[in-house]
Amino acid sequence: MTKKTKRDSAEQILAQVVAGMQEKKAKDIVSLNLQSINHAVTKYFVICHAASKTQIGAIYNSIEEFVLKNCDAKPFHREGIQNSEWILIDYFDVVVHVFQEDLRNFYKIENLWADAPITRYKSDD
Repeated sequence: MTKKTKRDSAEQILAQVVAGMQEKKAKDIVSLNLQSINHAVTKYFVICHAASKTQIGAIYNSIEEFVLKNCDAKPFHREGIQNSEWILIDYFDVVVHVFQEDLRNFYKIENLWADAPITRYKSDD
C-alpha cells in the first residue's frame, strides 16, 4: 500500500470538485494552479458560475458531497451560502469559487492570478 501525499490529496480533491460542478451543469469551469506563485494562499483555485441562486446552491451541495464521499474531506471554511451569489469553499489546498455570472465577470478572479497555469474543463456552456 502506498502512502498518500498532500499533493495527491489536493489533486484528488480538485478532481472531485470539478466532478461535482459538472454534475450540476456549472458553466466555464476552470482551475488555476498556484503552486509556482510566490505567497499563494493555496495550491489551486477552482472557479465556475451558474445562472441562478438555486443552481449555485445545488453546485455547492454537489461539490461537498463528491469531496466527502470520494476523498473523506470536509471544508475548513465556507462563505456566502446564505445569499448564494458567490460561495467560497476552502479545502486548504483547494479553494473553490462558485459565482453568479455577473459577479464573476465583475471580480475577474482569473485575471488576478494571470501568471498561474489555467486548466479548462468540460462544462455546460
